[in-house]
Amino acid sequence: MRANYYQQFDADFEKEVPAEGYGGWKTTELAIEPEHTALVVMHAWETGTREEYPGWHRAVEYMPRATEVSRTVFPKLLSAVRQSQMPLFHVVGGGKYYQHLPGYLHAAEIAETSPTPPESIQSSAGSERLRRFRSENVFVGRHNANDVELGFAKLDFTPEARPIGTEGIAENARQLFALCKESGINHLVYVGFALNWCLLLSPGGMADMSKHGLLCSTIRQATTAVENRETAREEVCKEIALWRVALAFGFVFDLEDFLVGLK
Repeated sequence: MRANYYQQFDADFEKEVPAEGYGGWKTTELAIEPEHTALVVMHAWETGTREEYPGWHRAVEYMPRATEVSRTVFPKLLSAVRQSQMPLFHVVGGGKYYQHLPGYLHAAEIAETSPTPPESIQSSAGSERLRRFRSENVFVGRHNANDVELGFAKLDFTPEARPIGTEGIAENARQLFALCKESGINHLVYVGFALNWCLLLSPGGMADMSKHGLLCSTIRQATTAVENRETAREEVCKEIALWRVALAFGFVFDLEDFLVGLK
């Protein structure tokens, strides 16, 4: 399968900026074992329309891009994976919309007992004031909070990414690791939303699973990123996140190369 990787060497100290000597993005053909590789669809949520939850959409600007990926990419990608040897897993969170499904019930059953939660430091009146300030002035904003709460109360899978049959569903790293052990998986290819946030750092994301020894890759066209005012026009945060995946976790595939490889 054709894959993209990033060559983070050699710095050239004869240059004004030594990092400009790095090899940068390169492409190669790699042997991928489908029986040991799984596609992971993470946080592919149905988030309603801007008319339904205007405050949520004001705070999470990538929602239109996520909807477009779900509509145009997921149908052909998930269909191709389901017709291949490669298992398909789902990583979920943010509600209880999945807890009745057989794939989740199975993952919860085979996962190890939940460990004791890490000890938390005691909050104070001052720290609570700081958290409240951040909520009101950083994200999501006081005037948006109610819409966000309403949206999460009705959270569900986006129709294009709804699990079929007994496909594995995990809400944390323990459950996803149990599914990987059961199926002999050592390489996860993540798609979903958002690459530089949930896919990296939420429970069951790349940072979690890499600690268990799994390679974690992504597909460029099957994800998007959280952007800010300064980066959204060019989607700079997505480009940096793709580089981070290639440098720290695995590989970056292009959609058509991935589909061809599956065949």
